[in-house]
Amino acid sequence: MSQFEVVMPKLGESITEATITKWFKEEGDAIEEDDALLEIATDKVDSEIPSPVAGRITKILYNEGDIVPVGKVIAIISIDGEATEEAPQETPLAETKPSEVEVEKPTSIDVPIESKSGRFYSPLVKTIAKQENITVKELDAIPGTGQNGRVRKEDILQFIENRKKGVMKGEPAITVIDSPKAKVSVLIGADDTIVEMDRMRRLIADHMVMSVHTSPHVTNFLEADVTNLVLWRNKIKDEFQKRENIPLTYTSLFLEVIAKALKEYPLINASVDGYNIILHKKVNLGVAVALPTGNLIVPVIKNADHLNLQGLAGELFRLVEAARSSKLNPDDVQGGTFTLTNFGTFRNAFGTPIINQPQVAILATGNIEKKPAVIETTTGDVIAIRHKMFLGLTYDHRIVDGALGGTFLRKVADYLEQFDINRII
Repeated sequence: MSQFEVVMPKLGESITEATITKWFKEEGDAIEEDDALLEIATDKVDSEIPSPVAGRITKILYNEGDIVPVGKVIAIISIDGEATEEAPQETPLAETKPSEVEVEKPTSIDVPIESKSGRFYSPLVKTIAKQENITVKELDAIPGTGQNGRVRKEDILQFIENRKKGVMKGEPAITVIDSPKAKVSVLIGADDTIVEMDRMRRLIADHMVMSVHTSPHVTNFLEADVTNLVLWRNKIKDEFQKRENIPLTYTSLFLEVIAKALKEYPLINASVDGYNIILHKKVNLGVAVALPTGNLIVPVIKNADHLNLQGLAGELFRLVEAARSSKLNPDDVQGGTFTLTNFGTFRNAFGTPIINQPQVAILATGNIEKKPAVIETTTGDVIAIRHKMFLGLTYDHRIVDGALGGTFLRKVADYLEQFDINRII
């Protein structure tokens, strides 16, 4: 009787572990190849994992909520549908002894991997926390400078150094800096309902607060006349859909223009590391996508400046569909250098989005509306009905000043306004 070992998959280069959030099958259940087996979560994205084989589940080695390193066996499937001899059960990480952990890898200590605040901590950070007797409360109070606000080795070492110098008395002084963690008194009425944030919403909340504390935000607005673009899309979209089997959305047209403008303004396609400015050679465009759960995720179109309109539309369609069906990989949401959020999707005129760290700018596009406008002609000014929309650029004032932010936004608008109505694709 043969059996197949299902291992925790490696979903990205930087992913070393994942949390099992849900098993769709139980021990003894039959399963077909590609049936959903379990759902896992990283600090980037939630993913459904299909069964690689058909058979019967003999053993499930980890429970929901367990954090499992990449490559660990998480389940055993009898591929002939019969029960196999009971496989030796691996001890979940949360139950291993410190000595056992140290032999393999320091992945489990007394500090929980996910605290009540919803934050995740790397094995190295947790090990340092245990060695230095740092409490969960203190750990939660440390502002993280890593991706999505994660606490890096440098952050926890700085915390330890401050504590040794006596900066922290009783409550760590860092709590003052990380003021959103402070308890705010809320009046709860008898008819009010308390709904706990799910894991993704907690991550979003922490990331947004971290961004506001990291970057001084400034937003510029302007109104663009996109009549040529609208008329051209209306003329070509049905043919495009039939030929490419994907929709030609305004978002894909905006992405094409943004990628072109970023090549001319490299300081907008950048990140800040201390007092260093990182100018990114690649143009990786993130697109904010609203999920059916009410949450938000930002998949990334890699090397957008090397894709034509068909390529951009195709990759956008793939990522949006994957996001809304929980099939994104962690690599799909990493490496972004600039983000677009389209408020026009919800018939909103404009908005002031929060920068997606560690980027330095984000563009918001509003709803396209017909408006009366004054048009200059050779015979004088006339009033005509035009298609107009607002653009808003929010930028990090540490490195982007008003002149740069304003000229970049104007360049994006110019490309949209000067769209070739006779363009052939």
